[in-house]
Amino acid sequence: MTAVAVRETSPAARRAEPRHYLMCPPRYFAVDYAINPWMDPSKPVSVDLAMAQWTELRDTYRELGHTVEEIEPVDGLPDMVFAANSGTVIDGHVLGARFRAEQRQAEAEYYRRWFVEHGFRDVVMPSKVNEGEGDLTWTGSVLLAGTGFRTDPAAHAEAQEVLGVPVVTLQLVDPRYYHLDTALMVLTTATEDRPAEVAYYPKAFSPGSLRVLQRMFPNAVLASDADAETFGLNGVSDGRNVVLSAQAVGLAEQLAARGYEPHLIDMSELRKAGGGPKCCTLELRS
Repeated sequence: MTAVAVRETSPAARRAEPRHYLMCPPRYFAVDYAINPWMDPSKPVSVDLAMAQWTELRDTYRELGHTVEEIEPVDGLPDMVFAANSGTVIDGHVLGARFRAEQRQAEAEYYRRWFVEHGFRDVVMPSKVNEGEGDLTWTGSVLLAGTGFRTDPAAHAEAQEVLGVPVVTLQLVDPRYYHLDTALMVLTTATEDRPAEVAYYPKAFSPGSLRVLQRMFPNAVLASDADAETFGLNGVSDGRNVVLSAQAVGLAEQLAARGYEPHLIDMSELRKAGGGPKCCTLELRS
Protein backbone atom coordinates (compact mmCIF):
# COMPACT_ATOMS: atom_id res chain seq x y z
CA MET A 1 0.00 0.00 0.00
CA THR A 2 1.28 3.44 -0.90
CA ALA A 3 -0.09 6.56 0.79
CA VAL A 4 -0.04 9.86 -1.06
CA ALA A 5 0.86 12.80 1.14
CA VAL A 6 -1.66 15.60 1.51
CA ARG A 7 -0.41 18.87 0.06
CA GLU A 8 0.10 21.88 2.27
CA THR A 9 -2.63 23.73 0.37
CA SER A 10 -5.26 21.05 1.09
CA PRO A 11 -8.28 21.77 3.33
CA ALA A 12 -8.41 20.98 7.03
CA ALA A 13 -8.16 17.30 7.92
CA ARG A 14 -11.26 15.31 7.08
CA ARG A 15 -12.91 12.85 9.43
CA ALA A 16 -12.79 9.12 8.75
CA GLU A 17 -15.85 7.10 9.73
CA PRO A 18 -15.56 3.40 10.66
CA ARG A 19 -17.14 1.17 8.03
CA HIS A 20 -18.36 -2.42 7.90
CA TYR A 21 -17.53 -4.39 4.76
CA LEU A 22 -18.18 -7.82 3.25
CA MET A 23 -15.57 -9.36 0.96
CA CYS A 24 -15.00 -12.69 -0.80
CA PRO A 25 -11.51 -14.15 -1.35
CA PRO A 26 -10.68 -14.83 -5.03
CA ARG A 27 -9.70 -18.44 -4.32
CA TYR A 28 -11.33 -19.59 -7.56
CA PHE A 29 -10.57 -16.49 -9.61
CA ALA A 30 -10.47 -17.01 -13.37
CA VAL A 31 -11.42 -15.33 -16.61
CA ASP A 32 -13.18 -18.18 -18.40
CA TYR A 33 -15.76 -16.04 -20.18
CA ALA A 34 -16.24 -12.43 -21.30
CA ILE A 35 -19.19 -10.41 -20.00
CA ASN A 36 -17.52 -6.99 -20.13
CA PRO A 37 -14.91 -5.35 -22.41
CA TRP A 38 -12.09 -5.91 -19.91
CA MET A 39 -12.36 -9.71 -19.89
CA ASP A 40 -10.24 -11.76 -22.31
CA PRO A 41 -10.26 -15.53 -21.67
CA SER A 42 -7.21 -15.95 -23.93
CA LYS A 43 -5.00 -14.06 -21.46
CA PRO A 44 -3.64 -15.99 -18.46
CA VAL A 45 -4.47 -14.94 -14.91
CA SER A 46 -2.74 -15.77 -11.64
CA VAL A 47 -4.89 -16.85 -8.70
CA ASP A 48 -1.93 -16.34 -6.38
CA LEU A 49 -1.44 -12.74 -7.52
CA ALA A 50 -5.17 -12.05 -7.32
CA MET A 51 -5.21 -13.41 -3.77
CA ALA A 52 -2.20 -11.30 -2.80
CA GLN A 53 -3.75 -8.09 -4.18
CA TRP A 54 -7.11 -8.86 -2.57
CA THR A 55 -5.41 -9.60 0.76
CA GLU A 56 -3.59 -6.27 0.67
CA LEU A 57 -6.92 -4.55 0.06
CA ARG A 58 -8.61 -6.35 2.96
CA ASP A 59 -5.68 -5.70 5.30
CA THR A 60 -5.64 -2.01 4.32
CA TYR A 61 -9.27 -1.67 5.37
CA ARG A 62 -8.51 -3.28 8.71
CA GLU A 63 -5.45 -1.09 9.26
CA LEU A 64 -7.69 1.93 8.66
CA GLY A 65 -10.00 0.75 11.44
CA HIS A 66 -12.77 -0.84 9.43
CA THR A 67 -14.50 -4.16 10.08
CA VAL A 68 -14.21 -6.73 7.30
CA GLU A 69 -16.24 -9.90 7.15
CA GLU A 70 -15.71 -12.64 4.59
CA ILE A 71 -18.00 -14.99 2.71
CA GLU A 72 -16.67 -18.35 1.53
CA PRO A 73 -16.07 -18.44 -2.23
CA VAL A 74 -17.66 -21.17 -4.34
CA ASP A 75 -15.77 -23.19 -6.91
CA GLY A 76 -17.14 -22.45 -10.37
CA LEU A 77 -18.15 -18.87 -9.53
CA PRO A 78 -14.96 -16.94 -10.34
CA ASP A 79 -16.62 -13.51 -10.16
CA MET A 80 -17.96 -14.06 -6.65
CA VAL A 81 -14.94 -12.04 -5.49
CA PHE A 82 -16.81 -8.94 -6.66
CA ALA A 83 -18.93 -8.70 -3.53
CA ALA A 84 -20.24 -5.22 -4.33
CA ASN A 85 -22.54 -6.76 -6.93
CA SER A 86 -24.27 -9.00 -4.35
CA GLY A 87 -26.70 -6.45 -2.96
CA THR A 88 -27.33 -3.04 -1.44
CA VAL A 89 -27.60 -2.54 2.33
CA ILE A 90 -28.99 0.67 3.85
CA ASP A 91 -30.13 0.98 7.48
CA GLY A 92 -30.06 -2.80 7.80
CA HIS A 93 -32.45 -3.32 4.86
CA VAL A 94 -30.99 -5.61 2.19
CA LEU A 95 -31.93 -5.61 -1.47
CA GLY A 96 -30.25 -8.64 -2.97
CA ALA A 97 -28.94 -9.13 -6.49
CA ARG A 98 -30.32 -10.54 -9.72
CA PHE A 99 -27.54 -10.84 -12.28
CA ARG A 100 -27.94 -10.26 -16.00
CA ALA A 101 -25.22 -12.70 -17.11
CA GLU A 102 -26.09 -16.38 -16.72
CA GLN A 103 -22.56 -17.13 -15.52
CA ARG A 104 -23.09 -15.04 -12.36
CA GLN A 105 -26.70 -15.79 -11.48
CA ALA A 106 -25.92 -18.50 -8.91
CA GLU A 107 -23.94 -16.00 -6.79
CA ALA A 108 -27.11 -14.26 -5.61
CA GLU A 109 -28.36 -17.19 -3.54
CA TYR A 110 -25.05 -17.72 -1.74
CA TYR A 111 -24.99 -14.06 -0.73
CA ARG A 112 -28.66 -14.17 0.28
CA ARG A 113 -27.89 -17.04 2.64
CA TRP A 114 -24.98 -15.12 4.11
CA PHE A 115 -27.17 -12.11 4.88
CA VAL A 116 -29.81 -14.25 6.59
CA GLU A 117 -27.25 -16.30 8.53
CA HIS A 118 -25.58 -13.12 9.80
CA GLY A 119 -28.63 -11.50 11.28
CA PHE A 120 -30.06 -9.49 8.39
CA ARG A 121 -33.78 -10.20 8.71
CA ASP A 122 -35.10 -7.73 6.15
CA VAL A 123 -33.73 -9.32 2.99
CA VAL A 124 -35.61 -8.88 -0.28
CA MET A 125 -34.54 -10.51 -3.53
CA PRO A 126 -35.34 -8.37 -6.58
CA SER A 127 -37.68 -9.26 -9.39
CA LYS A 128 -35.75 -7.07 -11.84
CA VAL A 129 -32.12 -7.32 -12.93
CA ASN A 130 -30.17 -5.48 -10.24
CA GLU A 131 -26.42 -5.84 -9.75
CA GLY A 132 -26.20 -4.40 -6.26
CA GLU A 133 -23.73 -1.67 -5.41
CA GLY A 134 -22.27 -2.08 -8.85
CA ASP A 135 -25.09 0.17 -10.03
CA LEU A 136 -26.65 1.46 -6.79
CA THR A 137 -24.53 4.06 -4.99
CA TRP A 138 -25.66 5.55 -1.67
CA THR A 139 -24.68 9.19 -1.13
CA GLY A 140 -26.17 9.49 2.35
CA SER A 141 -29.25 11.31 1.03
CA VAL A 142 -30.12 9.79 -2.35
CA LEU A 143 -29.39 6.53 -4.14
CA LEU A 144 -27.66 7.11 -7.47
CA ALA A 145 -28.79 4.32 -9.77
CA GLY A 146 -26.95 3.36 -12.94
CA THR A 147 -28.42 1.68 -15.99
CA GLY A 148 -27.49 1.10 -19.61
CA PHE A 149 -25.60 -2.18 -19.53
CA ARG A 150 -26.51 -4.29 -16.51
CA THR A 151 -29.19 -3.09 -14.09
CA ASP A 152 -32.73 -2.83 -15.46
CA PRO A 153 -34.20 0.71 -15.18
CA ALA A 154 -37.28 -0.83 -13.52
CA ALA A 155 -35.00 -2.04 -10.74
CA HIS A 156 -34.55 1.57 -9.65
CA ALA A 157 -38.22 1.88 -8.63
CA GLU A 158 -37.94 -1.48 -6.89
CA ALA A 159 -34.89 -0.25 -4.95
CA GLN A 160 -36.80 2.84 -3.82
CA GLU A 161 -39.69 0.72 -2.52
CA VAL A 162 -37.48 -1.83 -0.74
CA LEU A 163 -34.88 0.53 0.71
CA GLY A 164 -37.16 3.52 1.31
CA VAL A 165 -34.76 6.11 -0.08
CA PRO A 166 -35.04 8.52 -3.04
CA VAL A 167 -33.48 7.30 -6.27
CA VAL A 168 -31.86 9.25 -9.11
CA THR A 169 -31.36 7.39 -12.39
CA LEU A 170 -28.11 7.85 -14.33
CA GLN A 171 -27.61 6.54 -17.86
CA LEU A 172 -24.24 4.96 -18.66
CA VAL A 173 -23.14 5.11 -22.31
CA ASP A 174 -19.61 3.67 -22.51
CA PRO A 175 -19.50 -0.17 -22.33
CA ARG A 176 -16.10 -0.02 -20.61
CA TYR A 177 -17.88 1.57 -17.65
CA TYR A 178 -20.70 -0.93 -17.51
CA HIS A 179 -21.44 -0.41 -13.80
CA LEU A 180 -21.91 2.92 -12.03
CA ASP A 181 -19.13 2.06 -9.57
CA THR A 182 -16.60 2.10 -12.42
CA ALA A 183 -17.50 5.71 -13.29
CA LEU A 184 -18.42 7.37 -9.97
CA MET A 185 -17.49 7.09 -6.31
CA VAL A 186 -18.78 8.82 -3.22
CA LEU A 187 -15.98 10.51 -1.30
CA THR A 188 -18.01 11.92 1.62
CA THR A 189 -21.59 10.95 2.42
CA ALA A 190 -24.16 13.65 3.01
CA THR A 191 -25.30 14.73 6.47
CA GLU A 192 -27.95 17.23 7.59
CA ASP A 193 -25.44 20.08 7.35
CA ARG A 194 -23.06 18.83 4.66
CA PRO A 195 -23.70 17.71 1.07
CA ALA A 196 -22.13 14.60 -0.36
CA GLU A 197 -18.90 14.88 -2.32
CA VAL A 198 -18.23 12.64 -5.30
CA ALA A 199 -15.74 11.98 -8.07
CA TYR A 200 -16.84 10.84 -11.52
CA TYR A 201 -15.85 10.41 -15.15
CA PRO A 202 -18.02 12.71 -17.30
CA LYS A 203 -17.65 10.75 -20.55
CA ALA A 204 -19.27 7.66 -19.03
CA PHE A 205 -22.68 9.37 -18.82
CA SER A 206 -25.38 10.46 -21.24
CA PRO A 207 -25.72 14.23 -21.77
CA GLY A 208 -28.83 14.45 -19.60
CA SER A 209 -27.31 12.39 -16.78
CA LEU A 210 -24.17 14.50 -16.92
CA ARG A 211 -26.27 17.62 -16.42
CA VAL A 212 -27.92 15.96 -13.43
CA LEU A 213 -24.52 15.24 -11.89
CA GLN A 214 -23.32 18.78 -12.56
CA ARG A 215 -26.42 20.15 -10.85
CA MET A 216 -26.24 17.80 -7.87
CA PHE A 217 -22.46 17.94 -7.37
CA PRO A 218 -21.07 21.22 -8.75
CA ASN A 219 -17.80 20.76 -6.88
CA ALA A 220 -17.17 17.16 -7.87
CA VAL A 221 -13.73 15.79 -8.65
CA LEU A 222 -13.57 14.96 -12.37
CA ALA A 223 -11.43 12.03 -13.45
CA SER A 224 -9.27 12.05 -16.56
CA ASP A 225 -9.39 9.43 -19.30
CA ALA A 226 -6.22 7.82 -17.98
CA ASP A 227 -7.48 7.56 -14.40
CA ALA A 228 -10.86 6.19 -15.48
CA GLU A 229 -9.20 3.57 -17.67
CA THR A 230 -7.23 2.26 -14.69
CA PHE A 231 -10.45 1.91 -12.65
CA GLY A 232 -9.46 4.87 -10.50
CA LEU A 233 -13.12 5.64 -9.76
CA ASN A 234 -13.72 2.12 -8.50
CA GLY A 235 -12.49 3.25 -5.10
CA VAL A 236 -13.70 3.18 -1.52
CA SER A 237 -13.75 6.21 0.80
CA ASP A 238 -14.45 6.49 4.52
CA GLY A 239 -14.69 10.28 4.35
CA ARG A 240 -10.97 10.80 4.70
CA ASN A 241 -9.07 7.76 3.48
CA VAL A 242 -9.67 6.81 -0.15
CA VAL A 243 -8.50 3.38 -1.30
CA LEU A 244 -8.06 3.30 -5.07
CA SER A 245 -6.16 1.77 -7.95
CA ALA A 246 -2.40 2.23 -7.77
CA GLN A 247 -2.30 3.42 -11.37
CA ALA A 248 -4.73 6.32 -10.80
CA VAL A 249 -2.01 8.76 -9.79
CA GLY A 250 -3.64 11.88 -11.25
CA LEU A 251 -6.87 11.22 -9.39
CA ALA A 252 -4.92 10.54 -6.21
CA GLU A 253 -3.25 13.94 -6.52
CA GLN A 254 -6.62 15.66 -6.99
CA LEU A 255 -7.99 13.92 -3.89
CA ALA A 256 -4.94 14.83 -1.81
CA ALA A 257 -5.35 18.46 -2.82
CA ARG A 258 -8.88 18.33 -1.41
CA GLY A 259 -7.76 17.00 1.94
CA TYR A 260 -8.31 13.29 1.38
CA GLU A 261 -5.64 10.67 2.03
CA PRO A 262 -5.33 8.35 -0.96
CA HIS A 263 -4.10 4.79 -0.41
CA LEU A 264 -2.98 3.19 -3.65
CA ILE A 265 -3.47 -0.56 -4.10
CA ASP A 266 -2.39 -2.56 -7.15
CA MET A 267 -5.50 -4.43 -8.33
CA SER A 268 -4.19 -5.13 -11.84
CA GLU A 269 -4.85 -8.88 -11.75
CA LEU A 270 -8.46 -8.51 -10.67
CA ARG A 271 -8.90 -5.74 -13.25
CA LYS A 272 -8.54 -8.47 -15.91
CA ALA A 273 -12.10 -9.40 -14.95
CA GLY A 274 -13.22 -5.76 -14.83
CA GLY A 275 -12.84 -5.23 -11.09
CA GLY A 276 -11.13 -2.89 -8.64
CA PRO A 277 -11.26 -2.08 -4.92
CA LYS A 278 -14.96 -1.15 -4.85
CA CYS A 279 -16.00 -4.17 -6.89
CA CYS A 280 -14.48 -6.33 -4.15
CA THR A 281 -16.19 -4.43 -1.33
CA LEU A 282 -19.83 -4.41 -0.21
CA GLU A 283 -20.68 -1.93 2.53
CA LEU A 284 -22.96 -3.24 5.28
CA ARG A 285 -24.85 -0.21 6.57
CA SER A 286 -26.74 -1.12 9.73
